[in-house]
Amino acid sequence: MKPLLLEDQMGRQLCLKQPLSRIVSLNPSQTETLVDLGLEHHIVGLTKFCVHPFHLRQSKTIVGGTKKVDFAKIRHLQPDIILCNKEENTKEMVDTLAKEYPVHVTNVSNLQDALEMIHHYGQLFNCPKEAQKLCNRILSEKTEFESLIKKNEPKRVAYFIWKNPWMVCGGGTFINDMLQLNGYKNAFGDSERYPEVNLDDLKRHAVDLVLLSSEPYPFKEKNKVELEKHLGIHVKLVDGTYFSWYGSRLKDAFRYFRSLHGH
Repeated sequence: MKPLLLEDQMGRQLCLKQPLSRIVSLNPSQTETLVDLGLEHHIVGLTKFCVHPFHLRQSKTIVGGTKKVDFAKIRHLQPDIILCNKEENTKEMVDTLAKEYPVHVTNVSNLQDALEMIHHYGQLFNCPKEAQKLCNRILSEKTEFESLIKKNEPKRVAYFIWKNPWMVCGGGTFINDMLQLNGYKNAFGDSERYPEVNLDDLKRHAVDLVLLSSEPYPFKEKNKVELEKHLGIHVKLVDGTYFSWYGSRLKDAFRYFRSLHGH
């Protein structure tokens, strides 16, 4: 079989011997995507944050987190390829791993990037039909959702990801793209990445709605009550995986978004 020549989403050129049958995935979104593409049996290593589907952590080797891994454990697994992500994994980690293994790095900041990633995996793991089917389903769900909310009045939102310090989602992020698909106007969309904010900034930015994500900070009902009392603004707790996981979870995300809009 001829080697596969592929450029990852960071523009890195990869020359890969196929088949790629032993995969270490260092990002939760990507691990779940592999499973939904029918590749669970090829996964040999993952991170402690790869919690969907939950049973994987009982049957696969946990090699560390997304920022720090046990290189000896990875070496013992003898992977054919390692899957990383620009935002979740460090450059130092990627550079170190790339000295010994092929490393594919994703860079996902919007829905189109996510679909491209899925197609990359279709090429890498010889499942292009499954990848296309998954992408078609995501796009179909998106189209149906957009038709339901097109008459909704747009709201200015602040999407919180952290407390002490308070941090929100800014522009240039996948979450920001999901907010826009929901018809929301990100009040902090002009700021890059994940800026720190003072709660009084919300009044200055004329925020209509506050969204408290379930991750990475696990906001709870008490936080919702606290902010509503302090700000006098409507606050919703949301499942952060549907806003920030950019892989196959998108096939279910738009149905979840429908529920947020009362559909």
